[in-house]
Amino acid sequence: MKDQFLEQAVAWAPTFAVAAAIFLASWMLARLAHGGVYRLGARTHMHASLTFLLARLARVGLLLLGAVTALGTLGVNITGIVAGLGLTGFALGFALRDSIANLLAGVMILIYRPFEPGDRIECAGFIGRVVHVDLRYTELDSEHERVLIPNSKLLTDPIRVSKNPGGAIQV
Repeated sequence: MKDQFLEQAVAWAPTFAVAAAIFLASWMLARLAHGGVYRLGARTHMHASLTFLLARLARVGLLLLGAVTALGTLGVNITGIVAGLGLTGFALGFALRDSIANLLAGVMILIYRPFEPGDRIECAGFIGRVVHVDLRYTELDSEHERVLIPNSKLLTDPIRVSKNPGGAIQV
């Protein structure tokens, strides 16, 4: 029994070493990509929320790819895992479609910047000065109230933008 265990350990050692090396390489690559996205975001003056999202996506994506590749190297049948991840992604996408629409609209707004903090906008019957643009909402200061407009509304509905003559406010 002990000899059989040692024989199997010796037979599996190279395969396990390759799988561990694949996962370790993907972990290191994920760390490098995470840091690289942050450096690129700082160099291009990208919005902090967008930089955080892209860095996290790069890191998680590379870690998942490395884990699945390492499991495949070990001989695990990964077709079921990949199919399960696909079905889970579809179900989550369908369940969270409004949140995902707001998130993607927020990314588009932060990339194209149709308005900046300090600009006065009118959308969906609300008028106010833009205080903050987030990945999910845009915050307006409207006289005596704070208005949060979902970014998907700002991307699909017409907007009237009046640029701030004194420059953007920092909040």
